[in-house]
Amino acid sequence: MLLAPLLALGLGASPASAGVATLCLAQPGQTACVSGTVGNRTNPVEGADVVLRDEAGTEVESITTAADGKYSFQVTEAGDYFLFVDPESLPDDVEIIPPAPRFQEDDGSIRVPVKLGRTATPDLEVRSVDYDAEGSGFGEQIVQSIAQGLRLGLLLALASVGLSLIYGTTGLSSFSHAEQVTLGGMVAYGLVNVAGLNLWIGILLTTIICGATGYVQDRLMWQPLRRRGLGLTQMMIVTIGLALAAQYAFQFFVGASQQKVVVRTFDVVEIGPVRMTDMSFVAMGVALVAIAVVGFVLLRTRVGQATRAVSDNPALAAASGIDVDRIIRFVWIAATALAGLGGVFYALVVSNGIRWDTGMQILLLLFAAVTLGGLGTAFGAFVGAIIIGLVVELAGPLGAPGDLKYAVALVILILLLMVRPQGLLGRAVRVG
Repeated sequence: MLLAPLLALGLGASPASAGVATLCLAQPGQTACVSGTVGNRTNPVEGADVVLRDEAGTEVESITTAADGKYSFQVTEAGDYFLFVDPESLPDDVEIIPPAPRFQEDDGSIRVPVKLGRTATPDLEVRSVDYDAEGSGFGEQIVQSIAQGLRLGLLLALASVGLSLIYGTTGLSSFSHAEQVTLGGMVAYGLVNVAGLNLWIGILLTTIICGATGYVQDRLMWQPLRRRGLGLTQMMIVTIGLALAAQYAFQFFVGASQQKVVVRTFDVVEIGPVRMTDMSFVAMGVALVAIAVVGFVLLRTRVGQATRAVSDNPALAAASGIDVDRIIRFVWIAATALAGLGGVFYALVVSNGIRWDTGMQILLLLFAAVTLGGLGTAFGAFVGAIIIGLVVELAGPLGAPGDLKYAVALVILILLLMVRPQGLLGRAVRVG
């Protein structure tokens, strides 16, 4: 059901044609690997020429990165190797961040100590060529990170608000909800990149298609399971299976490499120390409008009042004449449409494309946002998503290396829940 849009668009690409870098597995006492990403997981660099040389300066192998920015070399001897990224192959506006002086060579290559049976992962992060270590003070970095954190938080909120609504009305923690984010990016890739539609028409159709998958899911799967009296634990396991099936089906139909919704670079807009693309500001504006519409519907319409009634007490809502199944179906449609919309903009402005495992990468962030804000409260999910987005982006300037910034967000969640178990906007519940 989730993959019907991909079938209709005819995106069947065999994994062999995906152009993914060969995975290297180090064998104890036999081989070692030098692997990593040019850029990072959310902002990889495509088309970078990466060369590995041995201690004698002889070229071992060279790789041109694909859309995911990954490279991987296998060697059979231990020792020092030298990794070089051709600056001419990088985009005009970025450069490799110099490593620590003890690893930096005169020719710009990076020394990589290698031991058999292990994988070395040198850091090849990039930054703007306009970066000035003296001119770009700590305060400016913080302001830039806050802007990026708000952008990430607003896009996470599009998915986490829907996830919170599903939990509030059904009590179900849907582990497949993050795959709706991936589906949004995949469908937009098919409509815009493959079918050649206008970007904004593609975004609108993607939102409608993803909302339709929510209707189909509830009509054909979740409603029958509810009527059969299936427990929440069993239904949660179903969502885990659905998520795994969707991930591998994405690989089968679209491929394992990163796919771009649009193959072009957006204009950069500078507002004081903040420097982001114009599409980033558009994405933030659309996310704010969409969340404001959700808030208006919940607070000012009869459907919203019925949704809050079902969330508070489904049995009493049914006794008062509310069609509970109809309300739950409305929530599924809205939640999957919001997640699909978030997936399109996430692919456009955050991750520079969409991959089969994009949803899996942000799943814990979505649950962290919902839990931090308070389970079952849409406004709490919005607040939690903003906090998580800010923490993730501020962790880097404050000293957290690489992808550990995601772990910092989860540590903050744990510490806050130890003080306030119900979350920021959740209601305290007496147990026992």
